[in-house]
Amino acid sequence: MKSSTIAAASFLALAALTGCTTAGPSGDGSSSSGSASQSDGPSRLETVADSGVLKVCTTGDYRPFTYLDPETGEYTGIDIDMVADLAERLEVEVEYVPTTWASLMPDFLRECDIGVGGISISLERAAQAFYTEPTLDEGKTPITLCENVEKYDTVEEINQPGVRSITPIGGTNEKFADEHYPEGEIIRYEDNNTIFDEIIAGRADVMTTDASETMWVANEHPELCAVHPEDPFNFSQKAYLLPQGDVEFREYVDQWLNMAKNDGTYDAAKAPWFG
Repeated sequence: MKSSTIAAASFLALAALTGCTTAGPSGDGSSSSGSASQSDGPSRLETVADSGVLKVCTTGDYRPFTYLDPETGEYTGIDIDMVADLAERLEVEVEYVPTTWASLMPDFLRECDIGVGGISISLERAAQAFYTEPTLDEGKTPITLCENVEKYDTVEEINQPGVRSITPIGGTNEKFADEHYPEGEIIRYEDNNTIFDEIIAGRADVMTTDASETMWVANEHPELCAVHPEDPFNFSQKAYLLPQGDVEFREYVDQWLNMAKNDGTYDAAKAPWFG
């Protein structure tokens, strides 16, 4: 028996002794539908160890968290490094499952053990999956040409006729734009890897996205400036998706994440992107 399988079995035995149950979203012990949900079967902590593979859903289009290089086929990013560390500690291999923001939840429910890549916490997703403890606290804020920072530093200024607000399709950025910019022009753009080039080229005026992304993009593109990333429009958190109801797996991943935040692992993953 592999050491990772022994560790999984030991953890499950401890959970049983301490009275852990498999809870649904209401915490009442009921299971929920979807193949990524945990029913009466074994925890992913055990099945991942037995299979030797951790299936990871990620979009590959959201730097600094996840990026799929189209030429090399290699993934990079903060969350890519983190999930590699998780797999190493579980003594298994990573198998990436490509997804999009629009199809993230159905793909996760159908195929994956964990979802990573700058995923924001939302109640809609929380109704279908567990989240880990948050990896980042932030919020939505604009990014635009540096010369236009004062023109687009409030919701009211962006929510004006003729202001072209660009957003990727699917996910929380599009939802924020729909909710807050009904009077403006919303451009829905399919390629999140090239979306900021549209602002540089003058085909869009502004994009509202997570503060962490605006800071990274501003470092990469000197023409663009993050607009008050220290004081975003709202509050949001990022975390990793886990199968709903699988308490044992969530507790293991949360404990790993807590250790990684305090032993330098998470800081090392961020360093190439933020310094």
